[in-house]
Amino acid sequence: MPSLAKKLTAIRKRPRNRNWIAYLCESLVASGTMPTWEAATYLTENLFGEKPNPRLLTPANPHEVTTQLLHRLYQPIVEAASREIMLPSDSVVHIFTDISLIGNSAVLIVLFPGHNKPQQLLMLEATKAWDLVFPDAASLNAWAEERYRRLVNALRSKMTEFEDDLLKSAM
Repeated sequence: MPSLAKKLTAIRKRPRNRNWIAYLCESLVASGTMPTWEAATYLTENLFGEKPNPRLLTPANPHEVTTQLLHRLYQPIVEAASREIMLPSDSVVHIFTDISLIGNSAVLIVLFPGHNKPQQLLMLEATKAWDLVFPDAASLNAWAEERYRRLVNALRSKMTEFEDDLLKSAM
């Protein structure tokens, strides 16, 4: 029978599995964008089903609807990554989108590190928004977790660069 110490070590080594659908839903509710029931319905209708997502291609304002969806997907991931790294208070991470209704839309995630410091591109992703439809929650979790990890790694890298620059300028 394994010891308690071995069990705890095994538990610590397991990768964290976030429930990103719940995280996305909570973000929509906490930001005041939607009440809980509406957020759950919105995410279910837009993230699960068959490709392409017809809700993005049929409204009278498809650019706006697509922009909202991409921001609602990426913003909670950005917030989680920013908390993981604990950015300085004068730093901001912003999401920009360039929407295409016939091809890939661009999602740019940029770090504004503070006063008189150059902006840093953390992630550039080309995606067909109408293809962001997942067969199940596990697929969505894997997609979101991959982006989260990429952002955390990019933020760590940029924070290390800024710390190195500070040390060099102090010498």
